[in-house]
Parts: sequence; C-alpha cells; structure tokens
Amino acid sequence: MADLTLSRGASALAVSLAECKAYLRLERDDDDALLAGLIRTAMALCEAFTGQWLVVRDGEQRLALASHWQRISALPVVAITGILQGDTPLPGSAFESDIDPAGCGWVRLCGSVAGAPPVVRFRAGLGPDWNGVPEPLRQGLIRLVAHLFSHRDAADAGPPPAAVVALWRPWRRLRLN
Repeated sequence: MADLTLSRGASALAVSLAECKAYLRLERDDDDALLAGLIRTAMALCEAFTGQWLVVRDGEQRLALASHWQRISALPVVAITGILQGDTPLPGSAFESDIDPAGCGWVRLCGSVAGAPPVVRFRAGLGPDWNGVPEPLRQGLIRLVAHLFSHRDAADAGPPPAAVVALWRPWRRLRLN
C-alpha cells in the first residue's frame, strides 16, 4: 500500500506536563500518567485535524513499485533520509527525491525496481521539539487536555471547546488525493 505512513519511535510531547498542570492548577503528581496520556491524545487529534506532524520525528512509508513521483503522506517533511528495499538501502542513483516549498516530500524510483515494495525513510514535523511548535497549536493542545481532564468521567462531555478549533484552524492542511 503506497500511503501507509508509520512513525518510528516515540514522539516527544508538544507541550510539557508542567504547562498542563499549571493551566489546570494541579500541584500534586497523582495525575501525571493520566495527563501524559491526555497530552498524547490531544497531539494525535491535533495532527489529524491539521494534517501535520507537530514534533519532528522519523517516519517510514511504503512506496508503490512505479516510476512516477509519489508523495510522502506526512507533513511537513524536513528530510528524506533514504529508501530501503527489504533491509538493503537503495543507492542514490536508484531514486530521486524532492521537498517542495509547502513541505511535501516526493520520491521517484529510477529505472525498474522489482521485488519487495521499497520503503522511504524521512523526518517530518513542524518543530524540532515542544518549544518549536507554533504557540497557538500548543495553546490549543493545553486547552484540549484541560477539557479532556475535566470531563474524564462525564458521559455528556460534548465536543472540544470552540477555542481549540479556532487556534488550530490556520494550520490546517487539506489535500486532495
């Protein structure tokens, strides 16, 4: 499948536990594990909504065995680090790669490649760490974590606060497939 994108390794958190605890006015450490999980949930929702990875991390994507340009699904791509076929790296002459100004990564296989579908390795994300993530996205994450925390036992929690969507909307990237 050509559009399968996988993150390798754990992603750093886009907001700190201390920031969320301060926003929620929590002083004890009893809920740290719960808050860390809520931060990861909020990050996943933010990435799905914006169509972009927040913190730069490594990823892999299986390519089709074809010679046309293929787009890397993750955004924004900051580096294309290589292509593997099985466990063997393809030489640089076997492919071309490009990252356009919008942060879309592109790969094209040169010549015929037979056998197992190749896998492109790349790095993608908006900021190198939590401090590099744009502040409105971070503020939206903190507000969503607070919403999830305060409604964790409520059956009628309702949708996230409208402020979260308002903070994230300018970073939303929609694509036609």
